[in-house]
Amino acid sequence: MPKRLYDDACGTAHALELVGERWGLLVMRELMLGPRRFNELRADLPGISANVLTQRLEGLEARHLLVRRRLPPPASAQVYELTPWGYEAEPLIQMLGRWAARSPWHDPTLPISGVSVMLSFRTMIDRARVGKLKCTTGFVFGDMTYVGQLDSTGIAIARGDAQGCDLVFTGTPHALAGAVYGGVPLAALEAEGMLHVQGDPALIARFLTLFPLPERVELPPE
Repeated sequence: MPKRLYDDACGTAHALELVGERWGLLVMRELMLGPRRFNELRADLPGISANVLTQRLEGLEARHLLVRRRLPPPASAQVYELTPWGYEAEPLIQMLGRWAARSPWHDPTLPISGVSVMLSFRTMIDRARVGKLKCTTGFVFGDMTYVGQLDSTGIAIARGDAQGCDLVFTGTPHALAGAVYGGVPLAALEAEGMLHVQGDPALIARFLTLFPLPERVELPPE
């Protein structure tokens, strides 16, 4: 059982006891699209130390939110993977992220991981803007590749081969987030070698408009 911190029967209090330690929920976020190695997790969580990551992984495992397993040969590497109960936390992460995006202090220019960008697309997709559009979109971030299936129901994203997709974004998650959420021109990102896009220009332009951020909360005048 996790350590009791609040002496409160509310489910929200218990949720914080399960995943409320610093980095805990972000570790779970990074596992939402499948199992990952220790070094992959650490690389996509800027600021976390190896010792703290080890502690969080052990804590989440003790709470039955993730498991460790070894990949079969030739990989033979240890990976961490969410349990079915752990995967159930995705809607919570999505809603929390959407709620916090309205904060006047949210800074979308900070570093962001590939998994985080993919989850943000699943969260921010505007189905009304999608309409009857259907397409497949590949995302290539170094060794990690994802494929998004876009239709009127939203966008389903999983790991996969980006070859043959209608659109393919290749580069850094930070650059992709800048193009989608920050209005950074693709031409500027391509000129800097941060992002390359393959596909029909009209479809690319439309895709970038499908994920509007919610309106920010206005602070009262001082």
